[in-house]
Amino acid sequence: MKQNSAKWMKIVGWALLVFAIGLFCLQMGYLVIHERLQVEFADNRLFYLINICSSIFLLLAVLLLLQLTKRFKAAGSVIAAIFIFTQVILLGISNQEIRNIVSVSPDMKHVLSIKENLENGEAVYYRTYYGILARPKERLPHKTDGKFQVKWLADDVAAVTYKAADNTIQQYIGTYGDRGSGISYYYVGAEIHGKWQGDNIEVVSNTEGISVTENGETELFEWDNIDQFGTLAVVLKKNNSAVWSLSLDKNFEVDSDSANPAAGNISLYKADMEGNQPATLDFIAPN
Repeated sequence: MKQNSAKWMKIVGWALLVFAIGLFCLQMGYLVIHERLQVEFADNRLFYLINICSSIFLLLAVLLLLQLTKRFKAAGSVIAAIFIFTQVILLGISNQEIRNIVSVSPDMKHVLSIKENLENGEAVYYRTYYGILARPKERLPHKTDGKFQVKWLADDVAAVTYKAADNTIQQYIGTYGDRGSGISYYYVGAEIHGKWQGDNIEVVSNTEGISVTENGETELFEWDNIDQFGTLAVVLKKNNSAVWSLSLDKNFEVDSDSANPAAGNISLYKADMEGNQPATLDFIAPN
């Protein structure tokens, strides 16, 4: 029994040592590409959490693999505790400077990353690579008041609703896919031209703009008040405030060269901070 126990302790110790070395190499690689390519972690807190995990794994590995006296064990534990405590303090300082808004898509393939500067209210959208790495893509057009609501409208469409410093409601859409060939750019408004219907709600896209009818009341959004994000979604605005977002569902097929009606569904999502659910709309007729 003692031999088996000692054997398993060695196996666990070596595994922990490998994990510790792997995390250390990850951090070294990150520091290099961060300096050369301005790449960051999608969530700033990851840097400190990885340091903490690496030090814990290393300490446990040393304790399991080496026969140390109580004095050396105590000294090693104190050094590790000081390092971990330092990382926790640095993590707290980072959280007071930058708010990380991170959300993973339902299919676990995409990561939405937004970092808000808590001092000036500016928020930057980051394009992610390999899940944990990201580069800044663009600044959100309005300074925020710190409240965000994230909703994935599809596996590759994330709607970020936030309250701006000027008390308006804004929406930013993160898009990570395409409904066409992936080669050419297309306009969402043109692709959904026609009449769409869901439960107690109707959307019509025509030359005048996009109109939304909810509970018998119709509101028209002219093209000048419609912002497109990528090739998957648009935001309908009124008085410089977001009202709705429209996105192409995963089953939507873009075929700009075809005269056939649109195939698939679209989603309509209200811009508010209540966390409502998007409505799925079916194509009814060309307009």
